[in-house]
Order: sequence, then structure tokens, then C-alpha cells
Amino acid sequence: MKESSSKKLLHRFRMIGIAEGVSFLVLLLIAMPLKYLFHIPEAVKVFGWVHGALFIAFLYFAFEVMGSLKKNIGWFAKAFIAAIIPCGTFVFDKQLKKEELTLN
Repeated sequence: MKESSSKKLLHRFRMIGIAEGVSFLVLLLIAMPLKYLFHIPEAVKVFGWVHGALFIAFLYFAFEVMGSLKKNIGWFAKAFIAAIIPCGTFVFDKQLKKEELTLN
């Protein structure tokens, strides 16, 4: 894959990662309290779907980036772990940003 295509793919992956991280925090810090403290289960239903879709998109893009940039399975495992730990995608994004800058 061309370098500019790889850079675009990595940038999209970073944006999905940030959105996934934000959706995870919204689910944990807003939707869950609304459900259990204020008995509004619809919040979890809505944000759960949004977060689930972003989680799947994050893993899909991680797989695509792994192939495009010839990363190993350990890198993919780090991406997966980042997606299941609150704020993990933000920490992982620092590494991705450095990699994106080297693709100029």
C-alpha cells in the first residue's frame, strides 16, 4: 500500500480510536449511572449500541492497519487491550500519533 494511503488509514484508525474511547467513557460515566441511579435504561441501550459499533470499527481498522503497516499480532493485541480498558485508546493514540508523523 502507498505511504499516503497508509497514513490516511492510520489517521482514520486514530479518529475511530478517539471516538471509541469517548463512547466508552460516556457509557461508563453517564449512561450507567442514568440506568442504575435514575432508572433510565434507555441511556445504556443507546450508548451501548454506539459504543459497540465503534468498538467493532476500532478492531476492524486495527486489523487493516496491522496488514497495511506490517504490524505483528502483538501490536494487534495491544490495540485490543487498549479498547477494553477505559482511556486505553487515548494512551494507545500517543504511539499511533508518533507512527503517523513518521509516515510523512
